[in-house]
Amino acid sequence: MPKSSQTQQMQSGAGFIAALDQSGGSTPKALKLYGVSEDAYGSDAQMYDLIHAMRARIATAPAFTGEKIIGAILFEMTMGREINGKSTARFLWEERGVVPFLKIDKGLADEADGVRLMKPNDGLDATLERAVNAGIFGTKMRSVIDAASPSGIAAIVAQQFEVGKQILSHGLVPIIEPEVTISIDDKAEAEEILLAELTKQLDALPTDQQVMLKLTLPAKANIYQPLVDHPRVMRVVALSGGYSRDQANEKLALNAGIIASFSRALTEGLSADQDDAVFNATLSDTIDSICAASRAG
Repeated sequence: MPKSSQTQQMQSGAGFIAALDQSGGSTPKALKLYGVSEDAYGSDAQMYDLIHAMRARIATAPAFTGEKIIGAILFEMTMGREINGKSTARFLWEERGVVPFLKIDKGLADEADGVRLMKPNDGLDATLERAVNAGIFGTKMRSVIDAASPSGIAAIVAQQFEVGKQILSHGLVPIIEPEVTISIDDKAEAEEILLAELTKQLDALPTDQQVMLKLTLPAKANIYQPLVDHPRVMRVVALSGGYSRDQANEKLALNAGIIASFSRALTEGLSADQDDAVFNATLSDTIDSICAASRAG
């Protein structure tokens, strides 16, 4: 795959990243929101077939192109499936002009010191090799901050960058995602601590390496501007984090240089029962609104 053109698109593309990476734990909820109840499938295999059908329907919709969606994050099982006879990653880039990413974390450890670190991932190198062979450009990994704990946040950022360096060694671009829970009372303080820890780790990276950052929409607009401007950062993207699409778009538009990487907010309003005309029109309106908010910042 032409990495240079993908890199250019991620650095300067005027659009956003679609998060289509619901994993085993979040898939039933995603399907329920899509109008598919748990009694519609009797096994994990059937469940994953249904969620892939939903993702394929989104990815083949007329509005789902690189003009407004510059990248898409996939679940590992999605990477191994096909859309219209092509592997998902190659379909996205070759047919839609959308840069493919892969979710690589194995979920969260139990809360400790105000944070939830990523679980160990002993098979990561093998996963990254498969990703390279599948035409994946980069990866995404999530951990969660539940309190303004200086030591906890330092640990979460250190873990993210430790794994990020492993990802970079395979020629992939990591999206580092230390999510701050939107409902905590000390969210603004946690974001100040997070900014300092991210800056420290970014400053220590070699000058020829870049990562991406996926961050919760902040309490204080433009607090992350130093990260947007950092030479080791390819792009800063925002997660919707439980906000409705309208709320997320409103907050996103206040933050210069940050684009969306929404999951639930992207699929809000879509239903398995909709005919193609209604489905495509609903998705097109959603893409337009998220893209406008991403370009407004």
